[in-house]
Amino acid sequence: MTVPLEGAMPQGEEALTAGDGGMRSGTSRLMEEVVDRENLQAALRRVRQNKGSPGIDGMTTEELLPYLRVHWPRLREELLAGMYQPAPVKRQEIPKKGGGVRQLGIPTVLDRFIQQAVLQVLQPRFDPTFSEHSYGFRPGRSAQQALAKAQRYVEEGRRYVVDVDLEKFFDRVNHDVLMGRLAKRIEDKRMLRLIRRYLEAGVMASGVVIERHEGTPQGGPLSPLLANVLLDEVDKELEQRAHAFVRFADDCNVYVRSLKAGARVLAFLRRQYTRLRLRLNEEKSAVARVLTRSFLGIAFWRGPGGVLRRRVADKALEAMKERVRELTGRTRGKSVTQVVEELRQYLSGWRAYFRLAETPLVFRKLDEWIRHRIRQLYLKQWNRGRAIYRELRARGASDALARMVASGSKRWWHHAAHTIHVVLTNAHFDRLGLPRLAS
Repeated sequence: MTVPLEGAMPQGEEALTAGDGGMRSGTSRLMEEVVDRENLQAALRRVRQNKGSPGIDGMTTEELLPYLRVHWPRLREELLAGMYQPAPVKRQEIPKKGGGVRQLGIPTVLDRFIQQAVLQVLQPRFDPTFSEHSYGFRPGRSAQQALAKAQRYVEEGRRYVVDVDLEKFFDRVNHDVLMGRLAKRIEDKRMLRLIRRYLEAGVMASGVVIERHEGTPQGGPLSPLLANVLLDEVDKELEQRAHAFVRFADDCNVYVRSLKAGARVLAFLRRQYTRLRLRLNEEKSAVARVLTRSFLGIAFWRGPGGVLRRRVADKALEAMKERVRELTGRTRGKSVTQVVEELRQYLSGWRAYFRLAETPLVFRKLDEWIRHRIRQLYLKQWNRGRAIYRELRARGASDALARMVASGSKRWWHHAAHTIHVVLTNAHFDRLGLPRLAS
């Protein structure tokens, strides 16, 4: 679908096309490419598709286009003059498994639109220069490809992994170091000023704007690209030394043949990241046997005949079960149909990501456990013995079965596992749209 950006801004149509001729292949007129009409239309489509929460001004993605109709000519001139000032981001804390929180910075919808337009200009220039060992947030690359590469390294005989965890990477990015790397590749001073302003825009928390002197907050379209720009330097150093490694965003694994080699690599990486003003999380970083660690939620194991296989890592599995427990909680006040729809969205994405795992029995047991929880939810929502009897009979249960379950109505988990599965069958959940992980 074409977003009628120029038609939606009759006052700005001339401004949208002015100065677009004579586009250079270099990097001295990048801002003219940012405000190019086709680039803006593509950015607007992407922001509207991604949706997301409003920033500090409360503007939604649906309200963005009407706003641009009125204000785009002024915004365009500010961008071309190097005068545009981004708004502070809204702080949002996401609990992390195992304690602590992950800090997200939610830009305004307008700033997400401008960042996306900038990303579309910079990424085609930067991405082809990145290491072939880098897979995170790059067009045509995925976590599944990174895991397949890691598996090949292990199959070649590299039994040890240097598993590096950067301490609060997105919160610790040094602005001067990052801008120095960007300045080597971008001539357009307006672009550099704009990126610097996004880095320093500040964070609004409890109505107060807090200045930011380091970090590139997760939540904006530009942050992943900026992370790759900074970390690519370490990738190139590893390449020069012919190391077998895979990086996905700030997760980097180097595969080696001995503990001694791994210790040397870990010391080398510690020095390289220190040069970038970054720190290793010493508690989580280690040199260890591959089969004892996980990468991107996947761990390796040896199947029959010693064949290397993939499984869902224990922490990823527990995180998934915890999310299912939240969605199927008995006190959420949502109907079973609503709960199944939420589960459908979550489990479809989870299944797509972990499709490489080679553990069908684990998936079958998860399917049984999830259906068990929903059957229990049915009983909880029917609540009383008389209602339970009536609902079970309406679904074809025998009189004896309905009476037995109704008389022990508080034994929800027991009956969900051992009795009402003959009424609330697997086919029933298929009709509701509940995905099967084992399919």
